[in-house]
Amino acid sequence: MGLEIGIGWLTILMFGSLLVLLMAGLPLAFVTGGLACIFLFVFGNANMLNILPSRIFPYMTDFQLSAIPLFIFMATMLERAGLIEQLFDVIYKFLGGLRGGLAAATIIASTILAAMVGVIGATEVTMGIIALPAMLVRKYNPEMACGSILAGGTLGILIPPSILAILFAVIAQQSVGELFIGAVIPGLLLSGLYILYVTTRSYMNPTFGPALPVEERVDFRTKLKLLRGIIAPIILVVLVLGVIFTGVATPVEAAGIGTFGALVVAAFYRRLNWEAVREASLTTLKASAMVLWIIFGASIFVGFYIVNGGQQFVTDTLLATGLGPYGILIIMMIVLIVLGMFLDWVGILLLAVPIFLPIAKSLPWDGVFGFPGVTPAEVPLWFGVIYMVNMQMSFLSPPFGYALFYLKSVAPPSVTMVIIFRSAIPFLFLQAVGLALVIIFPELILWLPRMVYG
Repeated sequence: MGLEIGIGWLTILMFGSLLVLLMAGLPLAFVTGGLACIFLFVFGNANMLNILPSRIFPYMTDFQLSAIPLFIFMATMLERAGLIEQLFDVIYKFLGGLRGGLAAATIIASTILAAMVGVIGATEVTMGIIALPAMLVRKYNPEMACGSILAGGTLGILIPPSILAILFAVIAQQSVGELFIGAVIPGLLLSGLYILYVTTRSYMNPTFGPALPVEERVDFRTKLKLLRGIIAPIILVVLVLGVIFTGVATPVEAAGIGTFGALVVAAFYRRLNWEAVREASLTTLKASAMVLWIIFGASIFVGFYIVNGGQQFVTDTLLATGLGPYGILIIMMIVLIVLGMFLDWVGILLLAVPIFLPIAKSLPWDGVFGFPGVTPAEVPLWFGVIYMVNMQMSFLSPPFGYALFYLKSVAPPSVTMVIIFRSAIPFLFLQAVGLALVIIFPELILWLPRMVYG
């Protein structure tokens, strides 16, 4: 029998020690798993030891998780095929004659890439190498240039095939296909907000995003010829997402199709060789192993907390605020935003969602401002997409937003960390606006899944 401790003190002790160790720079997977074992030994009992196999084994046998390495491999192979460079080249020549055209092209290219690769780090780094110098040479405002790359790159966490959607579906026992479809409109909405902002800002102040010089523009016939270079990957994306949305194949099967298709596309562009396959395989192995170890460690950590009454404690605390369902939801979103400043999205998913989702499912969502609400059966889907929209903010939130440091790693010395931090602020505001819209108007999430699945 372990030591007796109140749930309030246990909450402070568990999450306080978690924060301290993470701030010390220790890996999340080993921190959560190690702390879970320590707390099990000190405060648990023999029966609680069953948490270890009971939390890990279901994830080891969940076939939906096999989609993660397949989509990562697909993304890596498409990146090796040089598609990001070609895609940006095509779009910026289409839009370069407009003010803010290069920034808008960066966001559009990132939106398409989100559906192709869905790996935020790859998109941020590659667009930073390609698009940032192109904009700076043409006298774009550095904050406008950096902000468009940062915001566009984060769309990969939302637009399908999103790795986050797969993990959320596994944790919440929700349909991956429904999450994919539900995230389409919010993803396009945010992309549209980013484009509207950079275009409006450039027309209000031409120095922020000047149009391409006349001598660099190409005629319409040349533009059409350029489109041939991106037909193959576009077809692949439409095929992969199409078989999921129509129900022809499961997300795992679609991931297998996408993996094979990525090899074909790489061969089509004469980029398929042993070195490319080897590097893609190693990247997939490292990323998948990282995700799975975090899943194991965090699930045991949260499992111990819930067994000791943590779920009820958090529920009672939120209800004690006297706020209605939407007030409680706002508190949840603020907590997720704060966590996003310090933790990666996988850790936040595994630490917060198992606690927050049951609370969300237990509350009535009758709508605000006279708009329609959410039925109990649709709450997991709605909350899941809201969570995914929120997680975009974690990549741009100082001090530890991953996208900020991805971009800094390839930015020229003249682009300081201060510039990159400032460039993220307007787009963080737009992400908050997008988050508010999907909360107020749940049909933005629910309409398309209803149309597809009935």
